[in-house]
Amino acid sequence: MKEFENAFEYNETDDQAQAIADVKRDMESQLPMDRLLCGDVGYGKTEVAMRAAFKAMSDNKQVAVLAPTTVLAFQHYETFKQRFAPFPITVDMISRFRTAKQIKEILQRVEAGKVDILIGTHRLLSKDVKFADLGLLVVDEEQRFGVRHKERIKQMRTEVDVLTMSATPIPRTLHMSLVGLRDMSVIETPPKDRMAIQTVVANWDEKLIQSAIEQELDRGGQVYFVHNRVETIWEIAAKLQAMVPNARVAVGHGQMGEGELEKVMLKFMRHEADILVSTTIIENGLDIPLCNTIVINRADRLGLSELYQLRGRVGRSNRRAYAYLLLPSEIELTPVARRRLAALKEFSDLGAGFKIAALDLELRGAGNLLGGEQSGHIEAVGFELYTQMLERAVREMKGEAGVEVTEIQLNLGLNIRIPSDYIKEENQRLRMYKRVAGVETESQLHDVRSELIDRYGETPRAVRNLLEYAALKLQAMRVGANAIERKREFVNIKFSATAAIDPGKLARFVASQRGTQFTPDGMLKFSIKIDSAGGILQTLRDLLEELAVHEEAVRQV
Repeated sequence: MKEFENAFEYNETDDQAQAIADVKRDMESQLPMDRLLCGDVGYGKTEVAMRAAFKAMSDNKQVAVLAPTTVLAFQHYETFKQRFAPFPITVDMISRFRTAKQIKEILQRVEAGKVDILIGTHRLLSKDVKFADLGLLVVDEEQRFGVRHKERIKQMRTEVDVLTMSATPIPRTLHMSLVGLRDMSVIETPPKDRMAIQTVVANWDEKLIQSAIEQELDRGGQVYFVHNRVETIWEIAAKLQAMVPNARVAVGHGQMGEGELEKVMLKFMRHEADILVSTTIIENGLDIPLCNTIVINRADRLGLSELYQLRGRVGRSNRRAYAYLLLPSEIELTPVARRRLAALKEFSDLGAGFKIAALDLELRGAGNLLGGEQSGHIEAVGFELYTQMLERAVREMKGEAGVEVTEIQLNLGLNIRIPSDYIKEENQRLRMYKRVAGVETESQLHDVRSELIDRYGETPRAVRNLLEYAALKLQAMRVGANAIERKREFVNIKFSATAAIDPGKLARFVASQRGTQFTPDGMLKFSIKIDSAGGILQTLRDLLEELAVHEEAVRQV
């Protein structure tokens, strides 16, 4: 393993080293690994995967590497073969580039355990692919796989370690990692000498395109031109050839025959062509250091992470890279398309993949984590409630389930609204209400109070009422009061059957005040002759504190 790691030609970044350590630890634990590796394009995710593969093979296990496109599978095949060449390890690939006869022969060898690493596209998930002893599955760019493919991956998951890699995970994958359903490692440190990509959003302009291409060719580089319509791709290629007559133009798209597409890609990789006009087939993983300018036509038609992935095809060396996102001048952009392009322009700095994915989560919603729909909010129960339920279920399954929280009803008829002149922005006000409502401990409440003062200044009376209201709710939860209701001066407190209330103290309280009664179903009825909100809240808190069974008493009992 040491020998393999020392053969890596670059120095690992701190994040990369941490991700490698995380993966090794997961692989050594009793539970199967399910880790999402989120790192920008060209930040060394593949190296982490190769080390995991080496570790799996040290234990005589086979490794499957799943890539979304034939081109990317081919590129992985080349990289793995080169990296594992000094070791007695067999790497093979099944994809459209192989004939049916070759695939049949490879699959027989895989089943017999004679292939250590099998790389492939969706074909890997077919029923006829049987491994002798599969130990690790690496899924590259998971967001490119459909729900059915993922179901098949899930079936393989039960006893196999899984490492999922993505620069911009789809909202639901990111969300699963954020709520703790999966582990996540993020590689944010750029490799040495890496520069941010200069991003230009412009209308279609032949002069701009011509100067962009000429500037790149003058420094001996290559250019990607993405045009995602197969019908008109040759027309665009002819236009570019007319603009830059000396350039060698190649065309690649997914409807070409396997051999033809492979030839085009290899030609471009070997610098036998200067401009590659292609559909988004180049989106995933093509790694050509000489190619540092990308022009994307009709950028408004592509999704956010798709644009981000495409832009990541350039700037993979120490040269300044350029990305031009072209829009037709006569078309009015939709608000979402406008936000996407603005986000890409804003997040041009290195390591922005995670921010892009988080914005995508905000723009599109998390989808249904448990079913087939990949986008949109969970309408039936509402997104927030769905998330809370999911988090609670995750905690229970991890064995972290605390006290079952019952919803406490407080109905005191007090002014606990945040004034609009204190927090002017409506969204911020709603967010603050949500923060206060979600408080589960005194320290969290203290943090919210400090944040309010820090951001908006000294709190007005109504906001202090809101915070005291939250403190009363926490206290009610502690002693086991399910509901507190106030009508004029009369107050009812409903205690649960397991409430931590001292019967002696309760009896003394009932006897001390005229008209106070305690019913057999756990309801305490009494009156408070105070008008101020602060006074009412303080009195109720003092009362609950007084009636509660304290820990010393519990220890004595």
